[in-house]
Amino acid sequence: MNNTDFVSQRLFNHRIDGEKFEKPEEVVKWMGAIQAQNYSQSLWGIGLRMQSGTITNIEQAIADRKIIRTWPMRGTIHFVPPEDAKWMLKLSVQRMLAKDKRRMEQLELDDKIMERCKELFYNALKGGNRLSRPNMMKLLEDADISTKNQRGYHILWYTSQTGLICQGPMQDKQQTFVLLDEWAPNSKELSREESLAELSRRYFASHGPATIHDFAWWAGLTVTDARLGLEVVKPELISEKINGKEHWMATNAQSHKADDKSSVHLLPGFDEYLLGYKDRGAVLDVEHAPKVVPGKNGVFLPTIVVGGQIVGTWERTIKKNSIDITLNPFIQPGDSEEGMIEAAKWYSDFIGLPLSSTTIKVST
Repeated sequence: MNNTDFVSQRLFNHRIDGEKFEKPEEVVKWMGAIQAQNYSQSLWGIGLRMQSGTITNIEQAIADRKIIRTWPMRGTIHFVPPEDAKWMLKLSVQRMLAKDKRRMEQLELDDKIMERCKELFYNALKGGNRLSRPNMMKLLEDADISTKNQRGYHILWYTSQTGLICQGPMQDKQQTFVLLDEWAPNSKELSREESLAELSRRYFASHGPATIHDFAWWAGLTVTDARLGLEVVKPELISEKINGKEHWMATNAQSHKADDKSSVHLLPGFDEYLLGYKDRGAVLDVEHAPKVVPGKNGVFLPTIVVGGQIVGTWERTIKKNSIDITLNPFIQPGDSEEGMIEAAKWYSDFIGLPLSSTTIKVST
């Protein structure tokens, strides 16, 4: 498999190219988890993998408890299937909390304070209640628990990571929080080995071809644990040496080679196509990486993908009744310009606003 076919296969397995899903929950289940630090961008990460996804039907799936947003891997926010949230959290919680000890000390937080926070949250949310982030902060402050200097955010992270709360639907542009037990009442119970195997199965099916180190990074696992999961599902996978490294993907994956006409896509910031791997060199040239993560601050900009390669970034300006999109390719787009404009139109359809202008500015 040459590099062109390699990235084309990834696009296909991600369902960015080729066959797409009808429902948001089908996308999330297939991917295992969808990176979701940026709420609006993560909705597009689901929508672009759907046949005719819109913000409306994805947010309805959130309201209907068909997908939920929490911190299951690497201490980072993802959309996950409700029935899988608890075993995913359980798989990573010990490592995350062990890493968190120093931060807890810096914020002057301890187990006693956290237990008090859990009690406050449980009593306020039980019975199907939801509270916005500001109201969650007020709840703590009223109990003389300071939320300053990122303490409040960390308390939300901790109580989510340990499985008490998760994020509910948006309310007046504010994120709400709910009890995980109430939002995901039909959670699966898996052993650690079963959890490792299931996560491995989904990752290599949706993200393959990928290496064991890619999987370990994505899942926030040690390489040893990642290998345990891989060993269980190896009969379901095929491997191939690509660029001197062993890559895995599902045995039943439909083979997909690059077409003569390169596909063009506008991907959201933090999309799985880039962040789902430890080694991103196959799709992003090292010289262009600083343009995707300017300032090396961990914020990944939305990207333009042509033929599987990240060739630029893009941004949107939402007006009252329309949207403007600015495309920032790294070089002159040439034959792909028309495809970029079509991709911009697809995004405007997704958010339900007409595209008033598409501007191309080659980044320098």
